[in-house]
Formats: sequence, structure tokens, C-alpha cells
Amino acid sequence: MPIADQQVARHEFLRQMYDDAYFPDRVVDRGRAILLRLCERIEAEHPSDVQRLYALTRAATEEFNLLDREFVAAGSGIETVAREWICDEFCFVAAAYGFADADAEELTAGRDW
Repeated sequence: MPIADQQVARHEFLRQMYDDAYFPDRVVDRGRAILLRLCERIEAEHPSDVQRLYALTRAATEEFNLLDREFVAAGSGIETVAREWICDEFCFVAAAYGFADADAEELTAGRDW
């Protein structure tokens, strides 16, 4: 399903990670796909409140937990800077879909990276 929100459709997810050779593009591609699936789910399910949004972001966070293993296997990892970049993307998604007041920590609650 293509992303309907034009701001989101034009957004270059995880650009900083692509620009840093420490992070393999093939693994970053999978992270980008997680974020795009999150956007698709938000557009399909239209969460009516921030708690429903958090349920969707928790699922995406779990996918990033698994993805961290792939980063480590590739000689990389979701470390401090990458963690901030990924969290920023979750905040961007929340704001783009009308949840600018969402708690940044709650958006990625359950992360182990």
C-alpha cells in the first residue's frame, strides 16, 4: 500500500544511517521498511488516540529489536547515535499523523537498543 501522506512519502527515513558507512545499507533498508510499514498501519488503522498509536509503535520497536541482531552480525549495531536517529524517526511519524504530543520515550518503549 503506498503511503498517502505526502510529507511522509517524501521523507528520507534514516538518512543519517545511510550517510554513515558504519551502518550497512542493506540492514538500514530493513529499518526503513519497518518505519514504512508503521506508516502504512497508521494510515490503515487510523489510531484514534495516542495509546492506540503506542500499540503500533511498540510492534515496530520489537522489529527494530530483532534488526539490531542483524546490525551486530554485520559488524555494526544500534548504538547511542543510531538510537537517537531511530527515535527521531518515530517522533517524525507520530507528528506527521497528528500526534505531535506523543511521548518520545513511550513511542519506543520496549526497545533493547
